[in-house]
Amino acid sequence: MKLFFRKSGHGYPLVILHGLFGMNDNWASLARKYAEEGFTVYLPDLRNHGQSPHDDNFTLEAMASDLLSFFENEHIEEAVLAGHSLGGKVAMYFACLHPEKVSRLVIADIGPRYYPPHHEEVLAGIHAVNLDASSRSEAEKQMEKILPDAGVRQFLLKNLYWKADTKDPSQKKLAWRFNLPVLEKYIEHAGEALPDNFKYEGSCLFIRGERSNYITTPDYNSITAHFPRAVIETVPKAGHWVHADNPVEFSKVLMNFLKA
Repeated sequence: MKLFFRKSGHGYPLVILHGLFGMNDNWASLARKYAEEGFTVYLPDLRNHGQSPHDDNFTLEAMASDLLSFFENEHIEEAVLAGHSLGGKVAMYFACLHPEKVSRLVIADIGPRYYPPHHEEVLAGIHAVNLDASSRSEAEKQMEKILPDAGVRQFLLKNLYWKADTKDPSQKKLAWRFNLPVLEKYIEHAGEALPDNFKYEGSCLFIRGERSNYITTPDYNSITAHFPRAVIETVPKAGHWVHADNPVEFSKVLMNFLKA
């Protein structure tokens, strides 16, 4: 599968993968900063997200295969690979299968263990949106009743766009860029544990949010079992969306690791 992506800068390749219900745009502002630091930054949309193709197969294995094709299509021999949440799971999976392609691995607020489905509120907020709404602001008001956090709403609403009506092409209506039916049906795959025999011996950084419960002290043993050289850092004043909650400290930790 050929993934949609954005690219910026000139230098050593840095590939960043977004999380569940996300898209490349979630990292756009940080990508510009990293490009200024001397990297060529690639922001692909995972399958069933953003502008990448939709498909009924939604597994970590399939997404890692997509990423391998992406590396080959863009002639990337080796890169720093980073990922947040679901993107972090894909990045871990890929690095263990293709360690020769990953010079350094950066995982943002996710571990290799199993995470049970826990997105009921987010899905309810998405379903609360009437796609016949006359504006994005109206759609946000519909979502607000279920999702009071403005940051979460804005994260999801980035996926709304105006699409030509199939019944009347002269008219447009709101649509989601992500493949909601497939993501909802197979959402458990997003939290799958890394296979027990998967290991990456390269340099590796895990960045957790101080206010997040995605990586806790008991997770450290499973992290180092799969990633023996892992370093675990905590970004203060940040939750699960660690790179968005405290982008300055997140980027400081990231760049210190990449330039060490």
